[in-house]
Amino acid sequence: MPQNNDTNTTEVARWYVAHTYSGYENKVKDTLEKSVENRNMQDLIQEVVIPMEEQIEIKDGKKKTTLKKVFPGYVLIKMIMTEESWYVVRNIRGLTGFVGAEGKPVPLTDEEIRNMGFEEMPVNIDYEVGDSVKVVSGPLESFVGVVEEINMEKSKVRVLVSMFGRETPVELEFSQIQKT
Repeated sequence: MPQNNDTNTTEVARWYVAHTYSGYENKVKDTLEKSVENRNMQDLIQEVVIPMEEQIEIKDGKKKTTLKKVFPGYVLIKMIMTEESWYVVRNIRGLTGFVGAEGKPVPLTDEEIRNMGFEEMPVNIDYEVGDSVKVVSGPLESFVGVVEEINMEKSKVRVLVSMFGRETPVELEFSQIQKT
């Protein structure tokens, strides 16, 4: 199939989802990128992405950031769908096919792409409302209190701390407290 290298082409690269064997996402990405480079097909297959997100875990007052796959077993491919590009992608070892009806690739809609914003970083905390916690850093270090409210959006927690003989609500970072 002849390639149209005209810059005024009406063909627009779209995002497609391809399914891989579990754990093969990185291998598929690397193999596909090498294949595209070797065949000089950067105009047809423009980008291969494994969606990752940072995940913050807080355990015992320590903050740990890790990268996790958002969609294990899938890679996103930005490409102009032609017989040649489809052939190259579907013949990559470890790739089982495209997501779509009867194996026919269906591009993601603009809305689906917009909804895939990966800015949010989910936080896993080991305490909940009502738990007794100890402040491990900041000016109230070593004070003990009870979790009154958890605000995931702001990554803050309101704790009722016993000070001067009465309960005082204080707002703290997730990493400033640990479960007692």
